[in-house]
Amino acid sequence: MRHAIQHADIATEELDTALRGGPFHVALRAAIAARGLPLQRVQHHLSRYGVKVGVTSLSYWQQGARRPQRPESLRAVRALEEILQLPDESLIRLLAETDESSAGRRPAVRSYRSLVEATGVLDRLHTELGWSLDGGLQALGHHERIRIGAHRRLTGLESHHIVRAHRDGADRFVAVHHGDPGCAPERMTVHALENCRTGRVRVDQDTGVLVAELLFGTRLHSGDTYLFRYAVEDGTAGASREYVRGFDFPGGQYALQVRFDASAVPVRCHRFAQHSAAAPRRGRHELPLIGPHRSVHLVEPRVRPGLVGIAWDWGE
Repeated sequence: MRHAIQHADIATEELDTALRGGPFHVALRAAIAARGLPLQRVQHHLSRYGVKVGVTSLSYWQQGARRPQRPESLRAVRALEEILQLPDESLIRLLAETDESSAGRRPAVRSYRSLVEATGVLDRLHTELGWSLDGGLQALGHHERIRIGAHRRLTGLESHHIVRAHRDGADRFVAVHHGDPGCAPERMTVHALENCRTGRVRVDQDTGVLVAELLFGTRLHSGDTYLFRYAVEDGTAGASREYVRGFDFPGGQYALQVRFDASAVPVRCHRFAQHSAAAPRRGRHELPLIGPHRSVHLVEPRVRPGLVGIAWDWGE
């Protein structure tokens, strides 16, 4: 009995140390060990929270072989904090930690930490708006046009969506805009341009996230298609260096066009993709600026879960 008590004390001490200093996978492994739960039981508890994670994934997470990255995985991490009786945000904080010196060398590029924090904020804002993960809609096509103004700022965007309902009753879409570092989302404006009207709008100043309801004015039946268009006026941050769009689900075509003001033309542009916010960028390809239009674009015929974007260099 005494040996068991000593073992529990050691496990608790190791957990406290891991929660203070990380890294994430060590803290997760220590928490599971301290609670004495086999991974199958952890998986069962997660399912009661409505989160599906495989035992193999849990094993990889606690070994450090993989990191939770997708929104569903980050929801699982938040659920694990409660299941394992840990302080709020303790695992999320460790997961979001990044090399500050590396982030300092890229001041206008979103860090993994900021993307993880934004994902948590989106979960909260989506809950406030009563929005499910995909809202009952499948993306068939998504075309975005980004404007970079005279002061190198992202002044606004226009977004055109083609969707299909995969269940009855879908009647709205929740648009997400994640502004550049230092932006002021409370000063942004959402405009419903075609086949929709603006509903509730929520912002989070700390992460620069804006979400807005776009109401269709009709309820779609399963299989119905719908087209709508909206715009976001921004212009609240400093010099912009990239635009990134994330996808939780596979879908149809995505086209992204970035157009630059005549007085703010970058020296070079390139496209890139990432499996997740924590993964290395891949598929880098230089994009030529197109003549007098001063624009670059990319086209993904069929999107996959992950991120895709365009970055540019001001030559500084």
